Amino acid sequence: KKNKKKNKKNKKKIIKTSNLYLSNYKLQLYEKQKIKYIYGILEKQFRNYFKLSIKKNGNTAENFIKLLESRLDNVVYRMGFVNTRSDARQIVSHKFIKVNNNIVNISSYLLKKNDIVSIRSKFRNKRNIKKCLKIISKT
Repeated sequence: KKNKKKNKKNKKKIIKTSNLYLSNYKLQLYEKQKIKYIYGILEKQFRNYFKLSIKKNGNTAENFIKLLESRLDNVVYRMGFVNTRSDARQIVSHKFIKVNNNIVNISSYLLKKNDIVSIRSKFRNKRNIKKCLKIISKT
């Protein structure tokens, strides 16, 4: 009976202390999942972007963020055409967006430095896009 009581006490102590700190692995996993959630990418896409960022010269972390920020859906979101990244993915997949006067429907399309992103003229009158464009013009 005494052994059982000691085991119960030890288990409680272990549970309490394990919640007080994050291991390095747990912290990295949490941050990775947060980035995947924010940018709306899957594990395989995440790994491919990371491999690309390692191959480029310079800081891997900066290269990785630059790759994620140069995705078409993210640029559409940052430009203010829509309110959320999921909306940006949707309008890209519905062919609302042109890149260098070519219709692009791939949300993971990586933009280059001097690419021109625009909304197709027949979709500019959509209610949500019109509302966002008014907000942009006021600022």
